[in-house]
Amino acid sequence: MPRPEIIAHRGTPRVHPENSLAGFAHALALGVDGIELDVHLTRDGVPVVHHDPGLGGAGPLAGRSIVDLTLDELRAHELAPGVGVPTLAETCALADGRATLYVEVKARDAESAVADVLGERGAAAPVHSFDHRVPRAVRRRAPATPAGVLSVSYLVDNVAALRAADARDLWQHWSMIDAPLVEAVHAAGGRVIAWTVNDPMHAVALARLGVDGICSDVPDVMAGALAPRRD
Repeated sequence: MPRPEIIAHRGTPRVHPENSLAGFAHALALGVDGIELDVHLTRDGVPVVHHDPGLGGAGPLAGRSIVDLTLDELRAHELAPGVGVPTLAETCALADGRATLYVEVKARDAESAVADVLGERGAAAPVHSFDHRVPRAVRRRAPATPAGVLSVSYLVDNVAALRAADARDLWQHWSMIDAPLVEAVHAAGGRVIAWTVNDPMHAVALARLGVDGICSDVPDVMAGALAPRRD
């Protein structure tokens, strides 16, 4: 069976702080095919990589909303000792030519800023979102950028959802993936990416269904589970 892409979910969050350059560098060293990350906007409109709208960690800015802070203010905050919040541009520079960056847009009204950073990266930096209007809006600004939609439910017509968003990738929660879903999306020219898969047995079963990507907190474990057997 063809091996799906191994996509590091927010880097390697069981080893390094999630969405950190250290975690992304570790994932790249493991040889992952892709890295999934989350984007918010600072008050001055800079796309930065962080999962929650509010800051974690300690210090005077802990709990503050990213959208209320400028990039310079954000630079003063540490998620862990020596670990700050990277910009999307810094992350793109780190991964350039080494892995696909799958960019989940969480911030409102971030389409233009994200498209500006991704520029002409095209297939090297697809975007996706739970807000299915976002990938469509990014593609209008950057037509070469592939798009995806996130789903945690089993839609009656997944293909219609992809077409409505001008999207290629269906990011589907792994527990809601079956053979008819994969077959329908593939027949329409789309791809299925399973998230977040951390059990090797689930990864093998999903690979047998033909999913195109496995997004995981433990990409090294997934790679081992999906490595070709030598009998």
